[in-house]
Amino acid sequence: MEKRFLTIFLILSFIVGLFGSTVAEAQSEIKIGVLAKRGAEKAYEQWGPTAKAISDKLARPVTIIPLKFVDIEPALARQQIHFLITNSGFYASMQKKYDLKALTTMVNRRQNEAVEKFGGVIFVKKNSLIKDIKDIRGKRLMCVKYSSFGGGQMAWRLLLENGINPKTDCARFIEGGTHDNVVMAVKQGKVDVGTVRSDTLERMQAEGRIQMSDFRVINKIDDSFAFVHSTELYPEWPFAACQSADRDLRRKVRKALMLMKSDHEALRAAKVFKWTYPGDYTVVADCLNVIANAK
Repeated sequence: MEKRFLTIFLILSFIVGLFGSTVAEAQSEIKIGVLAKRGAEKAYEQWGPTAKAISDKLARPVTIIPLKFVDIEPALARQQIHFLITNSGFYASMQKKYDLKALTTMVNRRQNEAVEKFGGVIFVKKNSLIKDIKDIRGKRLMCVKYSSFGGGQMAWRLLLENGINPKTDCARFIEGGTHDNVVMAVKQGKVDVGTVRSDTLERMQAEGRIQMSDFRVINKIDDSFAFVHSTELYPEWPFAACQSADRDLRRKVRKALMLMKSDHEALRAAKVFKWTYPGDYTVVADCLNVIANAK
């Protein structure tokens, strides 16, 4: 009799455990880390609707985790997030170390243009004596941040490939903090040369803050891309899966992103036109390697 009761107990325990684990899986929280370059509040505004859209699709709670640059690697190392939205440079630098996998690449919504790549712009005041890249040697150069891919590292690589190391060959190589600060510093003559991501000058002109005719782009590339740029083009930000996200979850989240229509509330809030197949981030890694090898 005791053996019979023990057998029944074990069977019931197995069933309850199986059912409980299924419920736990369905209710477990999905955490999306986001590079909060403009602060936590802006990150929630921009990406909160995306979290809700994924939550509605998967019937699971989804939370946005705003991260500063210095917070991203610890979050990956401790497996505190399942997915990561960050700039192309940071993704490429962390990809192998933390086994990140780009599921999609954003097609950005910029000045009513849909763009899945971006570049760096090197610019001076219109009346500057700086005419081409070689003239930047010995001048005051401002980037957004040394860690900013579009607002620093793209131009950094271009200069290195033209025999100029900004760290040693410029009178100053400093950070402006934001793209707008860099543009205004050049306009006001505080620095000789600035570099920002493509579409910055066009956006500021549309806002009535500058006239692009007041500036001259150095090494301007004439192609079909919608915005002025000095460097080659690189893929936009990825939506990446972290080690803690299993294959099935990755598939479901990727599908939820790819099926969003361009007028979806989540895309409008994020200022994204759509999510597309992941770009080739090896070109981003190449850029970072050029800079690393020059130090």
